[in-house]
Amino acid sequence: MALSLSGRKLMIEVAGCMAALTMGAVMLTHAQQTRHVVANLLGLKLSAAPPATSIEASQRQDAAPTGGRRSAELVAQGNGHFFADAEFNGRSVNVMVDTGASMVALTYEDARHAGLLPRDSEFTQRANTANGIAKFAPIEIDRLSIGGVEVRNVRAAVMEEGKLDTTLLGMSFLSKLSRVDMRSGRLVLEE
Repeated sequence: MALSLSGRKLMIEVAGCMAALTMGAVMLTHAQQTRHVVANLLGLKLSAAPPATSIEASQRQDAAPTGGRRSAELVAQGNGHFFADAEFNGRSVNVMVDTGASMVALTYEDARHAGLLPRDSEFTQRANTANGIAKFAPIEIDRLSIGGVEVRNVRAAVMEEGKLDTTLLGMSFLSKLSRVDMRSGRLVLEE
């Protein structure tokens, strides 16, 4: 079966997404080591103080630093990861922010909760994940927001049931923001 140019591009994007998902799973397994490696690669200094254990997501209207744009600030949990409640077309889903994931990747269960569950026939793509070979369905999310920061038309993947433990907020969302800044256990997202 011959694929069109757009079909081939989609397959390449999907393969990249799946590679990123696999890498994300490995990074979760070795979170502390990964945190230090990534910090060194980015030239960041990690704080000696332990990361905060609470989740903070808030909308701010700061005229000086953000120029009146909406922003959300997340505080790292004890394991160093950033979790937040995101809204997928108005429905709340707990996500982990993952800069190593090229796309937003939803668990089957979260996709169902958010009303984004594709038909069985749409799970046509395959990827290697930490949980083995998995099928997924490419989708587009109309509106995705965290703490008032909203992005429209976000590419995403819905993983088949049982193949992903946590919904990942990847680069297909983050790259549409004007600023993503991580310092001292805090992650600032700015529209």
